[in-house]
Amino acid sequence: MEIPDVQYARSGDVAIAFQVVGGGPTDIVFARGVSGELLSMWEHPLIARHVTGLGEIGRVLMLDKRGTGLSDRMREVATLEARMDDLGAVMDAVGSEHAVFWASLESARLAILFAATYPERTSGLVLLEPWIRGRRTPDYPWALSDKEWRRQIADVGERWGRRDFFEELVQEWAPDAAGDPEFLDWFVTHMRRGMSPGAAVSLFRAMRDSDVADVLGAVRVPTMVLFKPEERGPAEYVADRVSQCELVELPDLRGIYTWIDDRTHAASMAAIKRFVDRVGRAPEPDRVLATILFTDIVGSSARAAALGDRAWRDLLRTHHTHVRRRLAEFRGEELDVAGDGFLAAFDGPGRAIRCASTIQSDLAEIELELRAGVHTGECERLDGKLSGIAVHTGARIAEAAQPGEVLVSSTVKDLVAGSGIEFEDRGERELKGVPGEWRLYAVRS
Repeated sequence: MEIPDVQYARSGDVAIAFQVVGGGPTDIVFARGVSGELLSMWEHPLIARHVTGLGEIGRVLMLDKRGTGLSDRMREVATLEARMDDLGAVMDAVGSEHAVFWASLESARLAILFAATYPERTSGLVLLEPWIRGRRTPDYPWALSDKEWRRQIADVGERWGRRDFFEELVQEWAPDAAGDPEFLDWFVTHMRRGMSPGAAVSLFRAMRDSDVADVLGAVRVPTMVLFKPEERGPAEYVADRVSQCELVELPDLRGIYTWIDDRTHAASMAAIKRFVDRVGRAPEPDRVLATILFTDIVGSSARAAALGDRAWRDLLRTHHTHVRRRLAEFRGEELDVAGDGFLAAFDGPGRAIRCASTIQSDLAEIELELRAGVHTGECERLDGKLSGIAVHTGARIAEAAQPGEVLVSSTVKDLVAGSGIEFEDRGERELKGVPGEWRLYAVRS
């Protein structure tokens, strides 16, 4: 078997390793579940047949996630937003306009976020037992509790890399291969090459803190969830919230790998082929997931009265220059300006928060104080403009912000897990004209 050459795509300052397998008419981005490494993957025939099987269905773009395998190692935790950007960078590197995404477990979150944010580049999603919430909640009882997470992260920190630790993982993840010495040897090597102990701890912490439940309703591309019988509950959780979702049960699946058991491998490949043949190219979307930023100068009326019209216009012009420069820097799209307030949209919440915080620092130098609100939600796009309840919610969050504060929704907080951005809980609020109560958080400066 000829192993495809390893290539690199630039995602900002980070090099993302990837390989291209096959050459079918449909691109398939293969985002593996937790960890691994491109080259050692080809050293075991069972997982190799999975990749070559996908390569018979379409052109497979297979990558090592940032911080793992052959991709650049990171000191900081890789956020969902950053890893979503990595998928787009690999697609751009090979000229892929749109693709079906195959993702499992933890990686399903970034595929879901990509599909909601860039529906025009997403033909469909194939999700194997996706993990939606990191922490257990009343409506998502399948996740680990905080106590279980503490125990697991401590165990990963102490034992990741040790053979006995990986042998225990095989019992859980690949029970049918647990008695195969050759598989165990390969698995230990593969996982060691995939992540260092420190990287593993960072990833598991991000897995605990990440949550894409609020994003599911914004996924409007064809989606297929593969699952074993005992995982029907979390699979149905996704199907109940994604409008075009089908469920495919794999009755012989044990563990988390579809490529070990012959019958499961054949059934999953048949289902994927039917799905890919059916979905075609991505439609032009009229609804997208976006992060909305509202900014407003504190005490602007009093300041304008004190300065006079001409001086206030000059100061406002300087304010606009600062805001627009930072919007360009952080990939924000200016949607509207009303007096001293800006409405902008971003394709990632972390960029929106950093933009707002940087603008606040800029304006402090010219003795202006800003309040800002940030929310991520599904928006309608009409004639290049965004509208809908998410925009209205962002405006109300900005109104609730204190002077000098960047206030965000819980959705935003969940999506930037691992970014290093810290928050202070501002409690639950009722937002005028927005149903329900909203837990809000202030960005800690």
